[in-house]
Amino acid sequence: MKYIYLILVLGFLGPATLTGLSTCSGPNEDADVSDSIPAQILPLRVMAYNIHHANPPSRPDSIDIAAIVRTIRAQDPDLIALQEIDADTERSGPGNQARIIADSLGMQVFFGKSIDFGGGEYGVAVLSKFPISEETVHRLPTIPETKGEKRVLATVKVTLAQDRHIRFASTHLDSQKEDTNRLLQIKEIGRIASKESLPLIIAGDFNASPGSEVIDILDQNFKRTCDDCEPTIPVDHPEKAIDFIVFHPKKAFKVLKHKVVDETYASDHLPIVADLEVQR
Repeated sequence: MKYIYLILVLGFLGPATLTGLSTCSGPNEDADVSDSIPAQILPLRVMAYNIHHANPPSRPDSIDIAAIVRTIRAQDPDLIALQEIDADTERSGPGNQARIIADSLGMQVFFGKSIDFGGGEYGVAVLSKFPISEETVHRLPTIPETKGEKRVLATVKVTLAQDRHIRFASTHLDSQKEDTNRLLQIKEIGRIASKESLPLIIAGDFNASPGSEVIDILDQNFKRTCDDCEPTIPVDHPEKAIDFIVFHPKKAFKVLKHKVVDETYASDHLPIVADLEVQR
């Protein structure tokens, strides 16, 4: 009788509850993430956030990484592309900001250095709830005579499930008034995407708005998660959309939702979030 009772109890709990009783491993362990993800439909929440080296605009001389962490945690993204990251710089203090944020959120992290800065480094980063590998920094072109900052595309391979992989990237294009370097950089990103065998998501600060030549070229190669994109900068009175989440090929993902997060304290950019489904 006790064996029949046990079977009845297990049947009542159901597979979802039983899965919850199993031991969960952290993001840095070799877990079989496919156990908790449906075989056909893979939901994915992606965030792009230029964090302004964790310097709130209303407090010019302060660094508030906790505010960045709170903003991210409230959205609970699976993948995050961060820009304007300081690592061991004089202005922000010791530590790599991306790693500090990732540790606070229990996520994996890859930092891509753009330049040496203030006694340390400055660049972009990728954070992931899923295992990552094949971390690569692609150097984007900048014409020396323009004196523009060097820029990069930081990419990782993301293992969503045992047999499901994508490429995820963070970038921050040139910020000068003229499009000269941005045009070179967006064309190089298109070239990189054309050689990619995995579905690719790129998120970041493109320093250009829809209707510009830069975004026209972006749209030729990628699908944006927003068509009529809401502005993301400046935070007090947003006027321009320059932060985007895009993917290639254009049918690799289904866009369920795109939103601009109304968080005006932590950075001079508003973060953006997109809910996607990974297509077979």
